[in-house]
Amino acid sequence: MEPFLATVGYFAIGIVVVLIGLVIFEFITRQYKDWEEVKAGNQAVAMSISGKIMGICIILAFAIYHSLSIWDTLIWGVFGIVLQMLSYLLFEFFTRKFSVESELKKNNTAVGIISIGVSIGLAIVIGSSIT
Repeated sequence: MEPFLATVGYFAIGIVVVLIGLVIFEFITRQYKDWEEVKAGNQAVAMSISGKIMGICIILAFAIYHSLSIWDTLIWGVFGIVLQMLSYLLFEFFTRKFSVESELKKNNTAVGIISIGVSIGLAIVIGSSIT
């Protein structure tokens, strides 16, 4: 019975951390509201959000795999999410030719695709560093 309870615990932590991560990302983006843009059909923002969700989940998967307890997973998961958010801010900072947020707001799907790649790629790097 214990493995089933642990699975439920990890699942619950995953849902909570993803939701908290999305709320924090909502505060980071200043030029638009994520879910309003999705409701309006903005595919670029939807791609960016999808990348963020997948990135958070990848980090959590590594945290679960390498942790000794649910609390250990929570600590590493939160730390990984903070690094994921820093990655997003660095992505915006290093794209000097244009503003990622502005382009996402304009429904530039090319920027949305790159955003997915950045989120997933750096999540794999961040997750791999969790030992």
